[in-house]
Amino acid sequence: MTETLLAIAQQAMETAKKGGASAVETRVSKSRNSSLEWRDGKLETVQESISKSLGIRLFINGKYSSNGTSDLRPEAIKDFIRKCILMTDQLEPDPFRSLADPALYLNRPTVDLELFDTEVSAIPPETKRQAVKDLEDDARSADSSGRIVSVATSWEDSDGESVMINSNGFSGSSKGSSVWISAETVVKDSDGRRPEEWSMAGARFMADLPVMKNIGVEATKRALAQIGTKKVKSRKTHVLVENRAAGRIAMCLLGGPLSAASLQQKRSFLEGVKDKQVGSKLLTVTDNPLIIKGFGSRLFDGEGISSRKMPLFEKGVLRNYYIDTYYGKKLDMKPTTGGQSNLDWNPGTRNRDSIIKSIKDGILITSFLGGNSNDATGDFSLGIRGFLIKNGVLEHPISEMNMTGNHMHMWQRLVEVGNDPYPYSTSRCPSLLFDSVDVSGE
Repeated sequence: MTETLLAIAQQAMETAKKGGASAVETRVSKSRNSSLEWRDGKLETVQESISKSLGIRLFINGKYSSNGTSDLRPEAIKDFIRKCILMTDQLEPDPFRSLADPALYLNRPTVDLELFDTEVSAIPPETKRQAVKDLEDDARSADSSGRIVSVATSWEDSDGESVMINSNGFSGSSKGSSVWISAETVVKDSDGRRPEEWSMAGARFMADLPVMKNIGVEATKRALAQIGTKKVKSRKTHVLVENRAAGRIAMCLLGGPLSAASLQQKRSFLEGVKDKQVGSKLLTVTDNPLIIKGFGSRLFDGEGISSRKMPLFEKGVLRNYYIDTYYGKKLDMKPTTGGQSNLDWNPGTRNRDSIIKSIKDGILITSFLGGNSNDATGDFSLGIRGFLIKNGVLEHPISEMNMTGNHMHMWQRLVEVGNDPYPYSTSRCPSLLFDSVDVSGE
C-alpha cells in the first residue's frame, strides 16, 4: 500500500509544479478505525470506517495555501489541484511561508520504533464484543452491595499509514496501530449523588494490552472510593497530583506556552525566559520522539524535520521551545520541531502510594474538573477531585474545590517527582508533589 500512496503523492506534486507552484508538499494517508460501546448489558454502538486523504501545501509567487481532499481518483486530483492553484494565486503574499530547510531532513533515525502491529486489523468482531462484555462483568464483580448504577465500556482499534514528499528533497513514510479499552462505572451515594470514575489502557500491539479484568475492577473501585465526598477548609498545603491526572497540569507548562505560535503572538508566560530558572531543580523533562512503541514516537515531524531528543527543562531551567519553520522565521529563531512527541521525565524513587505515606497533611488530586489556565499570564484555577491525606492515609474523598496559583510559582514548589509515569499518554507524566499550594473549599 505504501507504494500506491507514494505514487499518488508523486503525481500530485508533479501536477502542482506543472501548474505553476514553485514549491509543493504532499501527504497521502489511509486509515482504518473500529470502535464498540457497551452499556449495561447491551451493545450500544458499533462503528467501522476506512478513509483516504490527500493533503497538499502550495507555495506560489510568495503566496501559500494548505488544502485537502478525500477523492483520490487521478482525474479528480488534477482538477482539485488546478482549483487550489487558482485560489492560492488570489491570496496575499506571505514572506514567512516556505518548506523546511533541507538540512533539517538529514540524519533521520533508522531505528525501528515498533509502531505497527499487522494483527490489529485482523482482530475478529467477536473478540471485540466479548471484550466489552467482559469489561462490564469485571466492573460489576468489584461490588456486591448493589451500589452500581451503570457501567459503560468501550473498545477501539485503528491502524494506518501515510507518505509525505516535497519538492525540496524530503520523502518519508510511517505506519501506526493502536488498541484501546476503557470502563466507566457510576455508583450511588446515600445523599443521592452519582459518583463516577473510569479506567483505561492502550497499546500499539494487541499483545501488549494489560489484563483486561484489572481495567473494569479499577473503574468500580475508584467510583466507590468517591462515596462520601465532602469539602474541606481552604488551605495552603502539600498537593500530590496522581500520574494519570498530572498530565493536565503538566501540559499547562509544556504545551501551548512552549509553542512558537504562542511566543510570536505574545500569548506565552514563558516568553523571554529561555535558559532561566522556571521550576525547581527536580523538573527535568525531555521531548523524546524515539521511544519504542511510544504513542507520540516518530522518525520525522509534520514538516519532515528529522527526529531527535530535545531537552525542554534541565533542573528547572528552560532549554528549548517548539519552533516550526513558519514561526521560526517570524521570531528569527532556528526551528527545533513543530510539536510535542513523547515526554521523558527524570523520575524520583517512589510511586504514588509511597509518597502518600510520607505526607502528614495534604491533598491527593485524582482528577481535574473544569477550570482554566491562562497561557499568557500563567494564572490558573482548576476544579479538583481527590482525597484528603492525614498522617500518610487517605482520610476521605473531596470534591467541589479549586486549586489556584501561577505556574511560574507553582513549578518552583515541585518537591518530588514519582517513578510512576502514566503509560497511556504522550505526556507520560509521573505523580507530582508540590508544596504550599492554595486550595479553596469551605
